[in-house]
Amino acid sequence: MKKFVLTVLGVVPLFANAQSSVTLYGILDEGLHFQNNAGAGKKFSMDSVSGPYGSRWGITGAEDLGGGVQAIFTVESGINMPSGQSAQGGTMFGRQAFVGIKSAQYGSVTMGRQYDMVFYFPEFISGYALMGGPTSVHPGDLDNAANSIRWNNTVRYMSPSFRGFTFGGLYSFGGVAGDFTSQSGYSLGAGYTTGGFKVAAAYQFFKNPTATAGRGLFTDNQSGASNLSGSLNSGYQVAQSYQVAMVAASYVITDKWTVAGSYSNTEYGNLGGSFSNSAAKFHNFDVAISYRISPFLSTGLAYDYLKGAAVGKAGDGDVGNQHYNQFSWATDYLLSKRTDIYGAIGYQIASGKNSLGQRAVANISNLGDSSTNKQVLVRLAIRHRF
Repeated sequence: MKKFVLTVLGVVPLFANAQSSVTLYGILDEGLHFQNNAGAGKKFSMDSVSGPYGSRWGITGAEDLGGGVQAIFTVESGINMPSGQSAQGGTMFGRQAFVGIKSAQYGSVTMGRQYDMVFYFPEFISGYALMGGPTSVHPGDLDNAANSIRWNNTVRYMSPSFRGFTFGGLYSFGGVAGDFTSQSGYSLGAGYTTGGFKVAAAYQFFKNPTATAGRGLFTDNQSGASNLSGSLNSGYQVAQSYQVAMVAASYVITDKWTVAGSYSNTEYGNLGGSFSNSAAKFHNFDVAISYRISPFLSTGLAYDYLKGAAVGKAGDGDVGNQHYNQFSWATDYLLSKRTDIYGAIGYQIASGKNSLGQRAVANISNLGDSSTNKQVLVRLAIRHRF
C-alpha cells in the first residue's frame, strides 16, 4: 500500500504542471411567440430552442500535451427553458459531445456527436445566419442550415487556416452489423476569407437516414423526433439517401452594412416503388442585409425562396411541386456585453402541391403547419450569455 501511495503521489505533479483549462458556458434565449395560424388557429407560446443561437449550457476544455498539441473536449446540452427539459428531443448532450486532439500546425481530429460541415462553413455566412432566429430559417430546414439535426458516431477533421483558406470533413459510422455503409454518411466543407469577403461551400451524403430513435440522421435524437414533420417533406421519410450541396458568401460593405446570401440543393434519394425509385429535389436561395444603427442597435431584412421539384407518385400523379416565399425582419438591442433584447417578424407564402399530394401550406421554422398557404410568426425575446 505504501508503494502504491508513493507512486500516485509521484504522478500527481505531472497533471498539475500541465497547462489546462475547463470552461462552463451557455446561452439563455427565451422568447414569446405569436403565430397567426398554427393549424387550429392563432397560437401564443414560449420558446427557448428556436432562437438565433438556441438556449444551451456546455463545458469545454483543453489540456496542453506539449509541442503545440492539445487534448480537447466539449459537451453541450440544449435547454427547453419553459419546461426545464433537455432540447433536441430530450437528448442529454444533444447539441454536441466530442473529444479529440488539436494541433495549431496540423488541425484537429475529434470523435463523438458533432455538427456537419454545413454548420462550420456556408451556414455562418448565409442570409439566414446574418438575420438569425426562426423567422428566417429556410423552409423545413431541408439543408440543415439551422442545425435541426446533428451527426452521431462521427470522426471529424478540421484544418488550420492557410492564408484564409480552411477545410474539413466528417464521417459517421453506421454501426450496422453486416452492412458497413447502412446508416452512415460523410460531410465535406471549405471556406476562404479575405478582408471583408467570405465564401464557403459544403457537400454531404447520408445513406438510410431514417431509422429507430437515436439512430440514423433524421432520427438522431433520443426521442426519434424528426425534422420531416411538416407536409413540406413528411412524405419523403421513406428516402434511402439524403444529400445537400450548399454555397454561401458574405461581404462587409462598411462597418455598418453587411450583405450575405446562399444557395443550396437538397435531395431525398430513392423514394421507393411508390415513387418509381425517383428523388425529391429542392432548391433554396436566400439573401439578407443588415445595418448597424449604433454600437448597441442593429436591424436587418431577409428574403428566402424555396422550390420543390415535382415527383411522380403512383395513384396521385405528381406531388411535391411546391414554392415558398419567405420575408423576415429583425432588430437587436444590446443592454450589455452579455445581454440583449430582440424582435423578429416572418411572413411566408406557399403554393403548389406538397409531399403528401395536398395543397401546400405555410410552416415557418417547422413550428407547425398552417391551415392555409400563409403564416406569420412574431418573436420577442431576451438573451443572456454566460
